[in-house]
Amino acid sequence: MLKVEETLIFSILPLLQGIKHVAVGASSPIPAAAAMLMRERSKGQVRVSILGNTERYTFTDGGRELFDLAGQGRIDAFFLSGGQIDGEANVNLVGIGDYPQMSVRFPGSFGSAYLYYVVPRVILFREEHTPRVFVDKVDFISAAGVSEPHVHRPGGPYALVTGRCVMKFNSTKRCFVLASVHPGESVQSVQKNTGFEFICPDNIPETPLPNIDLLNCLRGSVADQLAAIYPAFAARVFG
Repeated sequence: MLKVEETLIFSILPLLQGIKHVAVGASSPIPAAAAMLMRERSKGQVRVSILGNTERYTFTDGGRELFDLAGQGRIDAFFLSGGQIDGEANVNLVGIGDYPQMSVRFPGSFGSAYLYYVVPRVILFREEHTPRVFVDKVDFISAAGVSEPHVHRPGGPYALVTGRCVMKFNSTKRCFVLASVHPGESVQSVQKNTGFEFICPDNIPETPLPNIDLLNCLRGSVADQLAAIYPAFAARVFG
């Protein structure tokens, strides 16, 4: 039986098809696991860079190198999350309420606005899927999901992975499209827990389960790699 974290890892994996370089934030063990698994499947052809890690996959110049590589078009995929995300893929990393007197403060935007514009495949990720996270309109736009037609923007939102489902982003219609629901979830449970409107096709599949080879790879070599970078997460999920 899959753990919740494993379901999310395998939900991300298909979204990384065809990439050459994926960068992951310092506190993102689930996206990191998916990236490492993709690297294993590609026999090392996919480069994985983890910001803030000093032992493996390190940037020699930290965030500045990440931004330089992204601006040069040398990072194909990146992950963003937020305290709030709305139906146009706007991300709020600042806080809740009227700025600057906010009732709740989040960690801050860091380079999210910049990376959102230049990385071609930005995957939004949030385990919690409730109306307080997925809102009709974010209180503060840290990183804008869409831009006006005349704005040069090679990057932007590609998909959204949550604890309930996977959604793809339709840049033409400026909205999300439900792609699959995780085992135990339904279209109704996703709709009930989402504060914004999204396109719902007639037939929504269940998020596919991995084959035994992929599962063994995750629980074997990838889990060992994770333990060196995210020891608490690896111990909790893989033992």
